[in-house]
Amino acid sequence: MMNQTEYIHALENFLSSMEQIENKNTAHVGNAVKDLCHVLHIGKITMQYLEETDLPDTQKMVVFYEAEHVSFSDSVKKVLTFPNGPDILYEAFPEKENAFTDEIREKTALFLHTLFVFNAKVQLIQMTDTLMYHDNDLDVPNVKYFQMYIGKLLKANVDMANYAAVFFNCKHFSVINQQIGRQKGTVVMKNYVHAIKDMLTEQHEFLCRMGGDNFTVILKQEHLPRILQAIEGMGVAYNASGDRVLVTATAGVYKIQKNDIIRLPSDILDKCSLACYAARYQSSQDIVFFNNKMLEYKKKNVAIENMFPEAIKNEEFLVYYQPKISLDGFSLAGAEALCRWKHEGKLISPADFIPVLEQGMEICTLDFYMLDHVCKDIRRWLDEGRNVVKISVNLSRRHMTDMDLLEHILEIIDRNHVPHEYIEIELTETTTDVEFKDIKRVVNGLQKAGISTSVDDFGIGYSSLNLIKEIPWNVLKIDKSFLPNTEDTDKHTKIAMFRHVIAMAQELGLECIAEGVETKEQVDLLMSNCCNLAQGFLFDKPLPVTDFENRLNDYQYHYPDK
Repeated sequence: MMNQTEYIHALENFLSSMEQIENKNTAHVGNAVKDLCHVLHIGKITMQYLEETDLPDTQKMVVFYEAEHVSFSDSVKKVLTFPNGPDILYEAFPEKENAFTDEIREKTALFLHTLFVFNAKVQLIQMTDTLMYHDNDLDVPNVKYFQMYIGKLLKANVDMANYAAVFFNCKHFSVINQQIGRQKGTVVMKNYVHAIKDMLTEQHEFLCRMGGDNFTVILKQEHLPRILQAIEGMGVAYNASGDRVLVTATAGVYKIQKNDIIRLPSDILDKCSLACYAARYQSSQDIVFFNNKMLEYKKKNVAIENMFPEAIKNEEFLVYYQPKISLDGFSLAGAEALCRWKHEGKLISPADFIPVLEQGMEICTLDFYMLDHVCKDIRRWLDEGRNVVKISVNLSRRHMTDMDLLEHILEIIDRNHVPHEYIEIELTETTTDVEFKDIKRVVNGLQKAGISTSVDDFGIGYSSLNLIKEIPWNVLKIDKSFLPNTEDTDKHTKIAMFRHVIAMAQELGLECIAEGVETKEQVDLLMSNCCNLAQGFLFDKPLPVTDFENRLNDYQYHYPDK
């Protein structure tokens, strides 16, 4: 006869213990069920999946509890199913020398069902955690995990001194995808981050995917050298044959110091990501260590972002025009519209605000503002009877995701009643295969509308030859790095490259203009190679609109004296 008091007490202990279990650890479950198994004379409890699963064989049959002596002549079975999951068999066997009575059989069946409910709850929690805190593509924790885990460490007052945070971004991964295919590219990315993850062996060391090609590593500072070496460059295999590609990255490192005040996960993330941004856009080094000046830089950026809407509204952005000179007669042949910001009586350098606006979509607002103001100037000049020249207007790469970009450009030009031949849209050479396709779509559309297009900074971006082979540009704007200076040690190499670029462009029917022209020797080089358009401080700096209007009045440039 079963002791009801013992049964109720054991059942209460079982329910209370199972409430505390956060994972399917069999040892924890075994301890929770032990007393109730003793009261019900259960010698063994097992769980097994009745259908094919992705689980390892060691997890397809689980023993939650097993006494020293078990009888397999009888059992209580309970088959249960997870929603959209496999059937699961829970089975209880009696202790040896004991048999299940009808009462015990009934209570054991209820016991097995309750055990299933608790396990289902634990599994649901784990599935939720996986969905919330795990990146399934690469099988690593995600940004929410970073915030959750660092938050726990800070709440527990774990000393973070002597740890470091590394934020890194894989370089030119789209090129790898293009070379070997996106599927194999994902294999490369996964193998790369797991190779780095496997180096993290200490407590609280971990790697997270922050999104896209961005990752963060938390590790002991003493382990930084080997991790940074791997981040800088690693050959990564992507098939059974062992074929490899080189994966490189830029990284920002924040070494946490003893007196650093860290209250939130963002206090760590902001600093290492700021350093990574500096590595990507402001430094010749692929790895940059955080310093407090970066926080000042961030404050300045935030101030610019906050000032921008009001500055646009108040028309604080001014159009300056830098003339383009025809070397065949040294006359004005066109101009490039450049942006200057006049705030509270002072001019803010484009170097201070353009990179900030390019981090978001504000740069697109500014580009359209510039195009609109250029069109207004051209319309006024035409109405005044001036000798109007073609004006080129720069568009950021940020526009390339805009499927209606062509319509937006035409709307601004046509609203101002500007003939299309007076506008040239200038696009910077792309650095990725995705942007390449977008630029091709936009340039083709502009060509059909009769609007001239030019490629800026030619020779420093992605797949330069493809760029001019497949896209119908009108103008090739050669980057100033191709023009030799007297102090260049590779002067002859630059001259040879310049000559070949000019010859190739002319063979393709492209007009060429060299930017950054500053010396008489450079002018002579252009003229001797039939590059008849130049832009640079030797002739004119960017001019305010009134000064440029004076250049429209039959202004004559001259061959430089020196």
